[in-house]
Amino acid sequence: MSRPAASQKVRSGAVFGIGLMLLGVFLFAMNDVMGKWLVATYSVGQVLFLRSIAALAILLPLMRKQKVPFRIPPQPGLHALRITLSTLEVACFYWAVTYLPLADVMTYYLAGPIYVAAFAVFLLGEKLDPPRILAIGVGFIGVIVALRPSSATLSLPALIALTGSVFYSLLMITTRQLRETHDATLVLGQILGALVFGCVAAPFAWVAPGPIDLAALFLLGIVSMAGHACVNRSLKLAPASVVAPYQYTLIVWAIVLGYLFFGDIVQFWTLVGAAVICIAGLVLLLLEHQAARRGRVGKDIEAPVLPEA
Repeated sequence: MSRPAASQKVRSGAVFGIGLMLLGVFLFAMNDVMGKWLVATYSVGQVLFLRSIAALAILLPLMRKQKVPFRIPPQPGLHALRITLSTLEVACFYWAVTYLPLADVMTYYLAGPIYVAAFAVFLLGEKLDPPRILAIGVGFIGVIVALRPSSATLSLPALIALTGSVFYSLLMITTRQLRETHDATLVLGQILGALVFGCVAAPFAWVAPGPIDLAALFLLGIVSMAGHACVNRSLKLAPASVVAPYQYTLIVWAIVLGYLFFGDIVQFWTLVGAAVICIAGLVLLLLEHQAARRGRVGKDIEAPVLPEA
């Protein structure tokens, strides 16, 4: 293949990858809207139970078609920890959106890369240089601005969302340590964890869903799986440094869809905090991209921040 043709193929892959990332982000946003609507009637456990059944109905045939082995993967303890973190994260997310505007909860979750960069120093033994320290500090300031910690504004739902975002960042760190594991195996673990949680929690507050709601609960799992497929394919078509910045369109969708479907009005300081967090996250992404180009070994550009919710 000639150099111009190869260059054109790379550009086409990048454009298609960006398009799939944008579509995946939109699907995750719609998934979150549907989840917020459903948890107003059904318990978090019931939503996770029925959503997981639908997701498994899609994932298992795909794994069989791709001949992904159904066996306990290496490092089972780390996988169990990852599944636990994933279940806690998604439960906190749905619990928080029951009471808070979608954009508020998503703002806390978008701080995931900030937490990852900070936690990696202690959990993975990674070193930080001054630019990263500055970016992390700015990101934490954004979280504080959005959270507005005072007796008048600091609520239990906000703390739940913040806790969920910390669980999510720890989930990303464990995922980094399991990077050799097949994507489908990782997603299967998350779904099974949510299914087990649902089996335990759902019976305590079971509400018999009507046909429309039942279809919506199953559609929740299908939309989530479609979002995962788009994001994973995007990362295979284009470098993470190219497509990952588009993850931050999630906050735009959260603001727009939250207003259209629930009449949520985002507070000024939440918007300011979200902007600061996004800027800090993009700076960290740029720093990782520069480090990768210099050939620094053992450090990956962070995967997109898309809560499995």
